[in-house]
Amino acid sequence: MKWTRTRTAGVLAVGTASALVLSACGSTPEPVDTVSHPPVTITFGYWGNFGIAESAAGPSLESVYEATHPWVDLQLTSGSYTPQHDLLTQSLINGTGAYTIAAIDEAYMSGFVAQPENFVNLMDLGADQYQANYLPWKWEEAANADGSVVIGLGYDVNGLAMCYRKDLFEAAGLPSERDAVSAAIGGGWDDFITLGEQYVAATGNQFIDNATNLLNPAVMQLGTGYAYYDRSDTLDMESIKPAFDIAINAIQADLSANIGTLTAAWDEGLTNGDFAAFACPAWMLGYIENLATANDFTGQWDVADLPGPGGNWGGSFYTIPNQGSEYAQTEAYAFIEWLIQPEQQYKILAETGRLPGQTALLESDAVQSLTYPFFDDVPYGTIFGQTAMDIPEPIYYAPKTSALRYALETVLNDVQAGNVPIDQAWDTALSVAEAADQ
Repeated sequence: MKWTRTRTAGVLAVGTASALVLSACGSTPEPVDTVSHPPVTITFGYWGNFGIAESAAGPSLESVYEATHPWVDLQLTSGSYTPQHDLLTQSLINGTGAYTIAAIDEAYMSGFVAQPENFVNLMDLGADQYQANYLPWKWEEAANADGSVVIGLGYDVNGLAMCYRKDLFEAAGLPSERDAVSAAIGGGWDDFITLGEQYVAATGNQFIDNATNLLNPAVMQLGTGYAYYDRSDTLDMESIKPAFDIAINAIQADLSANIGTLTAAWDEGLTNGDFAAFACPAWMLGYIENLATANDFTGQWDVADLPGPGGNWGGSFYTIPNQGSEYAQTEAYAFIEWLIQPEQQYKILAETGRLPGQTALLESDAVQSLTYPFFDDVPYGTIFGQTAMDIPEPIYYAPKTSALRYALETVLNDVQAGNVPIDQAWDTALSVAEAADQ
């Protein structure tokens, strides 16, 4: 099966990915043997296009599952990203009203993992048999510190690479072809900053959108096994200082335009050359294409490897809130278990462009052969799949991780704005982190 210009797919909630080329897709499964089951309604809440209800070719996964499981009535609700998470939070507080299956993004996951009593422990339903299938860090995102409780099975990953303007690189006298750019920053973040300094010197313009977007990938590459908090949920700021220093070094080198990602200013800066490169996850390519196409920048964008060993930005999970009957929860898990099988995963990939979180699928020809014509036929599956696989080791995210990350990004923004001197940045970060930890 091949993608065409008329067959587009939503990438998360913010854009479309067109013209990905998929070399193989699965066939429609045969009906399962049916026995007497009481009818059950399974509600499923998510955002954007999860590739279940919508289908540009052939029967949707929703219709296939209902046809082969006639006692199941799937009721799917696609809402907006933040409201769906807010609804889940409120439903858990109220003790009622949650979807039978709730999608949760990785940005929210640590907070929900801290509420194991509010979710079905999927290990009790046999999820442990799939642990070896998943990227280790992906599995850990939905698990508690000792791994005894897992509240979600991974849906997708969004490997992190570097999107850049080829024409701006060429005008600055820098390497502009994908392999040459990847080689120029292949030594790590120091090489990346050096390339940025050359760009700034040649053009007088900033190189990247915001130094805050360097912090999280650098943290993921540290290989400590956790981020901000150790596995006893004790704050450990010293462990992330090397990553914080990378962002500070980029600010000190005057590389950052200090523009918030996906804001109106960012959209404008992306099209008018306020910055030439930025860390971009797989889901962002569709968003960039929409902006670039509208401004006639076709052929001027490309994707190179991210410095360092891997990175990821985004990805979600299937969870079962601990509400409703045990029978409904069991049937919900059966549906999730069906969705994570290769045949369904490949169909979701074909429909949405979302990369699976399972190692063997990322290594498969179906993923490795994916290309994205708008970005000069970038090997989409290879680059974004490999960077997800290259993350050094599983990472434990404590319940307060998201709050700590946001606090440190605020410090970096204050440094970029001139409100905090660079030589006081780390001390300020320590103070802010201690306050956020209370």
